[in-house]
Amino acid sequence: MRTGDEISGCTLLGNQGVKYPTEYDPNILETFKNKHPENEYLVTFNCPEFTSLCPKTGQPDFARIVINYIPREDMVESKSLKLYLFSFRNHGDFHEDCVNIIMKDLVKLMNPRYLEVIGIFTPRGGISIYPFANYADDDHQDLAKARMLAAFSNSLNLNTL
Repeated sequence: MRTGDEISGCTLLGNQGVKYPTEYDPNILETFKNKHPENEYLVTFNCPEFTSLCPKTGQPDFARIVINYIPREDMVESKSLKLYLFSFRNHGDFHEDCVNIIMKDLVKLMNPRYLEVIGIFTPRGGISIYPFANYADDDHQDLAKARMLAAFSNSLNLNTL
């Protein structure tokens, strides 16, 4: 079991008075220490209710965001991630920008071995957009290339998304 000291940085978890952010805010993200940094393992977040705004029209965009990462020392706390993703609700940016911003914010926060963000946006104007962005440290460059290639391959078979 984790001690109070180990989770002292997780101020949002269990806090009933948390206010949902109304503007994009990467500072809401919190971390906790990985108890198994010697292991390489995958953590996946599936966020099926992501929303942001079109920067031109202000119309809402809806997406499923999938985040996969191999942690190093720090891991993102899930409630803070939920609130962070919610902070995009009134944020006006293109789909590709949102996915890259999320990836960069999480890399800066955690310094993971590997991280990828996939956006599966619902169609607008008859077109769906599925941006994919990834990051890898020096030891995981082959994985980054393989996952990018897999993303290309998956775009041909959309049933795998």
